[in-house]
Amino acid sequence: MNAIELLKEDHNKVSRLFQKVKATEESKHKKLFEKIKEELDVHTHIEETIFYPKLKEHKELEDITLEGIEEHHQAKIFLRELFNLSDDSEKFEPKLKVLMEDITHHVQEEEGEMFPKVKKVFDEATLHELGKQMEKEKQSFKKSQTANAGK
Repeated sequence: MNAIELLKEDHNKVSRLFQKVKATEESKHKKLFEKIKEELDVHTHIEETIFYPKLKEHKELEDITLEGIEEHHQAKIFLRELFNLSDDSEKFEPKLKVLMEDITHHVQEEEGEMFPKVKKVFDEATLHELGKQMEKEKQSFKKSQTANAGK
């Protein structure tokens, strides 16, 4: 699978979780948030360690990549804050809503602007190689997260 297909698959998975949040009562949101956080932690990790560094090697992709990195930083702050809130915090729902809006915006920019530019810069073979590296790193990251959670 090429890198863009892999990232779009992740985007779709998170989008489906967002739809579940919108379709369920608030009492189920904390559990759904845990799944969202898990997906976003892995996704941002593979983008930041493999995808974005490769993009930054090309001047025409630098600005949009730096913007993506900043959007990840903002999302990570929200994820950490949401994770640390008590179950009965009045801040949870509004923060979750803003996180979902921010992530949706980020995905639209990646898929609408970044990915088309990436397809012009990288050939299919390079995108497939990046995809393989990202898939491998994804599995490795998930294993390390599972191991850390068990401590």
